[in-house]
Amino acid sequence: MDETELRRMSTGHVFCVIAVVLSIYIPTLFLDDFSFLGTHLSWLCICSLCVIIVHILFLLTLKPNASSKKSSLANKFNKLTKSCIYFLISCFLFHGIIVLYGAPLVESVAETFLFAVLLSSFTTSRCLCLLGPNFPAWVRVFSKDGALSVWDHSLQITTVCSVVGAWLGAFPIPLDWDRPWQVWPISCSLGATIGYVVGLLIAPLWIYWNRKRLTYKSR
Repeated sequence: MDETELRRMSTGHVFCVIAVVLSIYIPTLFLDDFSFLGTHLSWLCICSLCVIIVHILFLLTLKPNASSKKSSLANKFNKLTKSCIYFLISCFLFHGIIVLYGAPLVESVAETFLFAVLLSSFTTSRCLCLLGPNFPAWVRVFSKDGALSVWDHSLQITTVCSVVGAWLGAFPIPLDWDRPWQVWPISCSLGATIGYVVGLLIAPLWIYWNRKRLTYKSR
């Protein structure tokens, strides 16, 4: 295993965690009455934007899975267009899945969709930045024994943690505690965010702990 790649990945994960933290504290300096609970929809937009920006900077600076071939401007534009389409499709897919799991179908549509955007920023945007709009590569990474690099393993861990966190966050909603954070989709977005951060933190540790048995071979 290339430990240099592991260090680069860990550095990128630290910046992703910082982006989540800044999305909570920085807006309070510029927006009146901004709070995680009071203006939750605004926070969903800000957090999603911060995470996506850091993921893009990931690609431009760390350059994981960088190709030695130079692509033309038209090819880059085509890749960018496909990435935007993939991300939009992901938002609608997450929205539909969330509704199937019990979210309001007609009421709180904006809340549900922005929560889907948040999940897409935690999961799909990372896949797009690390793998590009290459669906077969996505299937390969998330299949059994499909990881070919530390980046692939980090994708697996952060994606699963984000989705599981969102799922666990739904459990307190039907309880009659009458807490402000039980309003849809605050607890779910909080669970997804915690899961995402936990995934970012444990991925390098898990990979380093299992480095002796992780061998990456090109297929």
